[in-house]
Amino acid sequence: MVTSPASSGAGIGTINAAGAGAARVARLKALPRKNGEASFFFYDAHFKNAAVKILPGEYFVDNEDTLLMTTLGSCIAACLWDRQAQIGGMNHFMLPEGSGDSGRYGSFAMELLINELMKRGAVKSRMEAKIFGGGAVIAGMNTINVGERNTNFVIDYLKTERIPIVSKDVLDVYPRKVCFLPHSGKAMVKRLAPTNTDALVQQDRAAAQQAQPVVASGGTIDLF
Repeated sequence: MVTSPASSGAGIGTINAAGAGAARVARLKALPRKNGEASFFFYDAHFKNAAVKILPGEYFVDNEDTLLMTTLGSCIAACLWDRQAQIGGMNHFMLPEGSGDSGRYGSFAMELLINELMKRGAVKSRMEAKIFGGGAVIAGMNTINVGERNTNFVIDYLKTERIPIVSKDVLDVYPRKVCFLPHSGKAMVKRLAPTNTDALVQQDRAAAQQAQPVVASGGTIDLF
């Protein structure tokens, strides 16, 4: 079989992209990790980019377009970005409040993210937010309203901190996969089918067990 020059060039480009992505992943893995910082790095073949998966209680900040990814049920991911410094980050929290210093709780998760952004050169007064999650993915859990409480918390928190929410995809019944590029500030969200949520349901049940009962969309977000 003879390969045409065009096909060969495309193949070389793909190989080069994968090689550069793999090298970037290796560099990220070699860096020291801070408390609560995400550390699950990999090469994403779909986006052809180095990526990091943000697990519950974790965050990650970068000034390169490393692909920050997470999957949400009732949890919230806040993506903060300083347009001038071109640096951004994402967190993933499970509950609005709780005991102890843990990124699983909203206040501490937001403080971790904002403080790390500022340490890396971002200015709080220039930050803007995109928020995702808060879905009611478990039927019959309306009395707990974890997703709604998480959503209300992050909206109120950002309002108090005077960080504008420029776009959001929250509430409803859908689990979501979210991707964020911290250099460009681009966010992408994919609403997942309820049949693909076994792990998320377990995660949300764990959050609901810790929660106590208590007496949408806008901006520009790309779908993928």
